[in-house]
Amino acid sequence: MGKMTALGVKALTQPGRYQDGRGLMLLVKPSGSRSWQLRVQADGKRRDFGLGSANSVGLSEARTKADEIRKLYKSGVDPVAQRQAEKRAQILIPTFRVAAETAHAELVSGWRNVKHRADWLSSLERYAFGAIGDLRIDLIDGPMVRELLLPIWLEKPETARRVRQRVKGVLDWATTKGLRTSLDLSGLSKGLPRQPKSDNHFAAMDYENIPDFCATLKAAPETIGRLALLFTIYTAARSGETRGATWEEINLEAKQWTIPAERMKAGKEHIVPLSEPALAILKRMHEARTGIKSDPLFPGNLGKPLSDMTLSKILRDMELKVTVHGFRSSFKDWAVESTSFPDAVSEAALAHMDTNRVRAAYRRTDFLKMRVDLMAAWATHCGSAI
Repeated sequence: MGKMTALGVKALTQPGRYQDGRGLMLLVKPSGSRSWQLRVQADGKRRDFGLGSANSVGLSEARTKADEIRKLYKSGVDPVAQRQAEKRAQILIPTFRVAAETAHAELVSGWRNVKHRADWLSSLERYAFGAIGDLRIDLIDGPMVRELLLPIWLEKPETARRVRQRVKGVLDWATTKGLRTSLDLSGLSKGLPRQPKSDNHFAAMDYENIPDFCATLKAAPETIGRLALLFTIYTAARSGETRGATWEEINLEAKQWTIPAERMKAGKEHIVPLSEPALAILKRMHEARTGIKSDPLFPGNLGKPLSDMTLSKILRDMELKVTVHGFRSSFKDWAVESTSFPDAVSEAALAHMDTNRVRAAYRRTDFLKMRVDLMAAWATHCGSAI
């Protein structure tokens, strides 16, 4: 039974907190406003809930509300969060088509690639809207995305990968708007036919097998060659870039590897963000260095750089029909199929030059900040450090 009476509540006009019992109180402010407040504690956590103005909510009603909230909160339900969720549910949820058009309108100004700006929405119109365009954005699930990709997955593999990435982009946009929960499409390819590799590509390992491969490398007896191969994978570098790397190119404090123009295929300086696993490998190699800046990161015989056969021999001894260079292709496939990073970011990570001269002339960024996040995500996919 509470301490207050309905008549007594009306008489309480002096500023202060007046307790009714079990956490229910009347709060009177200096301004004269009076409101009900409930303080509840469960599992060591305390929450205060407003129950409304005392002018419109009487003592009996306040006690009833307080009982309901106590029961909910002690059962693990937050009444405030519940009310907010109910309000969000009342918001008009757009269809996938409307969401895609709105997302495109909001995001397109930040895309520098003119072709990408034009193709982004048209590819969804052509390959996605027919299947999911009229469905509410919060109802789209993985099986629906798989079904819309299936007809073009083998016939138009590159287009299918782009459509998948753009559908994911719309879903991610809707998630940030509070219109739906996040949807993980990283394992979608497991439910689709394996796309054939082009004959002119370097033999590459499926990116889904990279974590197990890296784990096998780390479990084997440690050699400079194996560390160099892991470093090459983590950085998506070319074999020659790794083998020719010296300590003067490394900035451990900035977590960057700056490859000079003369060592790059395109003849342009390239900065590689170093993920934590890549840094762990360098710190391991740092223990054995002489202190000379021109020393190779991964020395071979007589302190010279590793030979071009060292890394290949590791794969050959493991009876794997893949190439060292093919891990760059694995990285690219992973970036396209399992992340929402723009294609230009993974291209920059691979130090690929834009073949469109006009577009390349106007580009003023190397996406370094985004590449830091991309390489960290790739390292997480590959596995933990040494």
